[in-house]
Amino acid sequence: MTAPDAGRGIGNGERAAEITTTFVGLPRDSFRILHVSTGNVCRSPITERLTRHYVKQRLGVLGGALIVESAGTWGHEGAPMETNAEAVLADFGADASGFVGRELLDEHVIMADLVLTATRDHRAQVISMGHSAGLRTFTLKEFTRLVRAIDPATLPPLEDGVVVRARALVRAAAALRGWLLAPTAEADEVYDPYGAPLPFFRSIGGEIHQALDPVVTALTGVAART
Repeated sequence: MTAPDAGRGIGNGERAAEITTTFVGLPRDSFRILHVSTGNVCRSPITERLTRHYVKQRLGVLGGALIVESAGTWGHEGAPMETNAEAVLADFGADASGFVGRELLDEHVIMADLVLTATRDHRAQVISMGHSAGLRTFTLKEFTRLVRAIDPATLPPLEDGVVVRARALVRAAAALRGWLLAPTAEADEVYDPYGAPLPFFRSIGGEIHQALDPVVTALTGVAART
């Protein structure tokens, strides 16, 4: 995709302050996951819809407590996802209908409890927006690596609610970040398939699937059906 403009998607201080004031003090009875890529038409739509699909498979319902969204640092506002991305979702039995691309804005970051990005560059862009995003922003593959190292027995049981469990998972992952480094810089990247043929999209979809499976298991406390 075209390299992002440094200023796009990052609101001014007055707007950020207004948003922060709006949401402070509201009851936090939900957990919001935000997936971020560049255009919000390939990687992040696939990741968003696969996350929703897998949570529904594990819990039987997505429900209002767990909210899964996506946006792009150079987002194609109002655009549908790429046709090949829809095909990848169909391969996994996930629903691609009704998707609309979004540009990443301050309010998306402020409201997110967990931000999962496609690449380290996206992670840096989200963190640079402020809003104390550093401790809750990871690349997808980075978060997967950290989650694999967390003993599920140390997390609150699902009976305490998926929100309580999810927040504890993010805190535990953040605490491990400085101890479990990626074997290579590329290990935390999900590369952009924009404009590529369907086989490459399917390869990226497979990477996303493998990264999401342990994350959704940790979030829900329910393993995938074999």
